[in-house]
Amino acid sequence: MNQPLAYVHPGAKIAKNVVIEPFTTIHNNVVIGDGTWIGSNVTIMEGARIGKNCNIFPGAVISAVPQDLKFGGEESLAIIGDNCTIRECVTINRGTVASGQTLIGNNCLIMAAAHIAHDCIVGNNAIIVNGVLLGGHVTIGNHAVIGGLAAIHQFISVGDHAMVSGGSLVRKDVPPFTKAAKEPLSYVGINSVGLRRRGFTSEKIKEIQEIYRILYQKNYNVTQALGIIEAEMEATPERDEIIDFIRNSSRGVMKGYTGNY
Repeated sequence: MNQPLAYVHPGAKIAKNVVIEPFTTIHNNVVIGDGTWIGSNVTIMEGARIGKNCNIFPGAVISAVPQDLKFGGEESLAIIGDNCTIRECVTINRGTVASGQTLIGNNCLIMAAAHIAHDCIVGNNAIIVNGVLLGGHVTIGNHAVIGGLAAIHQFISVGDHAMVSGGSLVRKDVPPFTKAAKEPLSYVGINSVGLRRRGFTSEKIKEIQEIYRILYQKNYNVTQALGIIEAEMEATPERDEIIDFIRNSSRGVMKGYTGNY
């Protein structure tokens, strides 16, 4: 860690085997875990909590104050889990008084020039592709993939194992296990390739497909569809996750169905 061309505030807590490259600045009230590599010209500001074995590439700015006019200088955090890769020029803002933190899970890949705003939650094993913009209070589920240049409105939720197409404008919640594309954003099927890669059986994938056929292809309204799913389909963790996600959606879920995407 002995890097004379970097500045590390005496109040920062840095594990002994962290590597810090030249021209990086690390502010007070920062914690960085074992095995993390921090490239040159990175800025890590107050409130950052970075886990073990992360790689942070040049130009990234971690834990800058929120771009929110209501922010009053309160103490808050930007928490990044273990084994995360944060590529060039990524910006991650710390939280506001609303939640006190922005949270990135373990094993995430956040590609170059992505922006994660205040009070966001990004789940484990998520992939945020180049140029993605997350507004404040966005929640991204475990194993979700957000395609390049997608822009996600504040307070939106994207469910576990969902995939959002590159360039999408996300104004409604994206339920778990689905693929979302087109403009306006529409359901285009389930993320079957991703589910197979993560060990979902063919039977489980068929179950999820049938749930979404009822929701999106049978011309029921949401209330009718959820009632039919509960009455006719066996209770499983995946079924219940889908139902709970849709019922708890504050902005409503994406509409439509495009089968030829």
